[in-house]
Amino acid sequence: MNLEAATIMILGGSGLVGRAVARRLLTCRPARIVLVARSERETEETAVQLRPAAGPTAIVTEFGNVYLPGALARLDRATLIGDPVHRGLLVEEVFGDLTDERLAGSFLVQLLERHRPDAVVDCINTATAFAYQDVLGSARELRAAAARGEADLAAVERHLLTQPIPQLARHVQIVVEGLRRAGTRAYVKIGTSGTGGMGFNIPYTHSEERPSRALLIKSAVAGAHTLLLYLLGRTPGAPATAEIKPTAAIGWREIARGPVRRGGREIPLVDCPTPLPLDRAFSGEVGWIELGRPLESVFIDMGENGLFAREEFATITALGQMEFITPEEVAEYVVMELQGRPTGRDVVAALDAATAGPTYRAGILREAALRRLGELEAESGLRSVAFEMLGPPRLTKLLFEAALWSRLFASVAELAAADPETIGRDAEVLLGRDPALRAEIVSVGVPIVSHDGAHVRRGPHVVVPPVAGDPLAAAARGWVDLRPPNCGLWIERARRIVAQARDRHAAMRGSGSDEEWYGIEPADPIVPWRMATWIFRHEDRGERIKR
Repeated sequence: MNLEAATIMILGGSGLVGRAVARRLLTCRPARIVLVARSERETEETAVQLRPAAGPTAIVTEFGNVYLPGALARLDRATLIGDPVHRGLLVEEVFGDLTDERLAGSFLVQLLERHRPDAVVDCINTATAFAYQDVLGSARELRAAAARGEADLAAVERHLLTQPIPQLARHVQIVVEGLRRAGTRAYVKIGTSGTGGMGFNIPYTHSEERPSRALLIKSAVAGAHTLLLYLLGRTPGAPATAEIKPTAAIGWREIARGPVRRGGREIPLVDCPTPLPLDRAFSGEVGWIELGRPLESVFIDMGENGLFAREEFATITALGQMEFITPEEVAEYVVMELQGRPTGRDVVAALDAATAGPTYRAGILREAALRRLGELEAESGLRSVAFEMLGPPRLTKLLFEAALWSRLFASVAELAAADPETIGRDAEVLLGRDPALRAEIVSVGVPIVSHDGAHVRRGPHVVVPPVAGDPLAAAARGWVDLRPPNCGLWIERARRIVAQARDRHAAMRGSGSDEEWYGIEPADPIVPWRMATWIFRHEDRGERIKR
C-alpha cells in the first residue's frame, strides 16, 4: 500500500507502541492519522507531541472504549457493571445476535464509518483487556452466592461479563464488519504471547501459581485472537491482515525521576517506625504513618507494564529472562507490512505457511471415496443425501431440495426452463410416491412445507424451530420448501448457471488451466453437492481463497 495521502487509524494510539507507530508513519506523509485511545487527556497529549513533526499530515483524535457501544464508550467499567440497565445492555451486546442495529451502535464501527481509514493499526492489548476481568474470582463469588441462595440475575450478569472468549469473538465479528463497511484495505494487529516470550516457567506472575491461571487465560485469549485473525486473512473481501506478536518486554517510553505511579495514581509514602507485635500486625490496627508525600525515585516507563525501578528493569531484560524489544522496532515491522514488504514477523502469514492444507493425495482419494459411496448406493438402492450432522441446517435443506429437482429434471437447463407454480406440486407428488425419501427428510429434523404453504410434514425433532408469529419464516434456514417463491429461487439459480456457462464458453481461448474445469454445464445432471457448492460460492461468498 502507498501510505502517502492515506488515512491511517491507530487504536491504542496513546500507548507505547501506538505512539511509536504514529511517529514512524509520519515519515511516510499520510494525509491523516487518527489516534484512538481510552483517555481523552492522553490522546490529546500524544497529538500535541506528534504535531510538530507532522508536516502536511493531519492528526485527529478520538477517545473512548472501542469494545463498547458508542453510548457507553466513555463510561468506566465500575459504572457500567453497577448500573442494571447498562449491565443488561452489555450482556446482550456480547451474548445476543449481531444485528444491524447492534453493529451501528458499536463505537468502533462508528469510528470506522466516520473516518473510513485505508489502514488500521490495532495496538490495544486485547488479550489483557478481556482476560484480566477476574473470571476466576467472579466464579468463586457466584458459587458462594449460589450456596447462600443469593445468586440473583445481577450476580449472573456480572459473572457473564467476565467471560473473555465470548467478548473476544463478538469484538472480532464487529471488527470484520466495521472494516468491510469502511472499505479498509489493511489491518495490522499488535498481539501478545501473554508471557513476554517465556514459557510455563515464567517467574513474573502476581500469584503463588507459576504461571498464574489469570496469565494462562491471557495467553489463551491471545492465541484465540490470532486464530480469529487467521480466519480474517482467509475471508474474501476482507482487508489484508497481519499480526505482529512481540515475544519480549516492550520498552521504553521515558527515563525520569519523580513521583512513582501505580495504575495512574501516585504511591503515597508511608513509614512504620515502631514494629507491631505479630498478633496485632494484621488485625486492622493502623501501625504506620503517612509522610504526606508520594514515593519518588528514578524509574523507566515501560508503557502498559508500568514504571520499573532500575533493578526491576535490569532483571526482566537480562539475558535469559524476558529480554526486550523497542516499540520503534515493532513500529518498523508495522510500516513495512503496510507497505507490502514482508518482514517475516507476521504471525498470520506464518500460520498460512505452517498449517497443513489440502493435499494432492486427498484430492485423488476424494474421487475414490465418492466412487465407492456411489457403488454402495447402487447396490443398496439407497440415496445418501444428508443427515444434518455437517451443518448448517440450510445445507441439509439445499441438498434435499436439489435431490428432489434431480428426480424431476434431467439437466440444469431443464430446471432453468421450469415453471415455479408447478414444480412444487410435482415434488409433492414425488414425495407421496417415495415414502423412504420423505421419511429420511423428516427423520433428520427437516420439515417439509407443502406447495400451498398450508401444511407441513415433520418428525419429532426439528432442527430449526418455527418462528413465533410467523412459523414459516424458519423455512429459509432449514426446511424443505415447496412453495412457488422458493421454487422460483431455484429456477433463477439454474438460469444464472446457464448464463455463466454461456459467458464462459464465449470467453474461452482454448483448454488451458485457467478455464473453470469444475463449472456446471447446462446439460449436466442436477447433482446436489455441486448445486450446494455453487450456492455457497456465488450467493454466500463462502469460498476458500488460500490453500
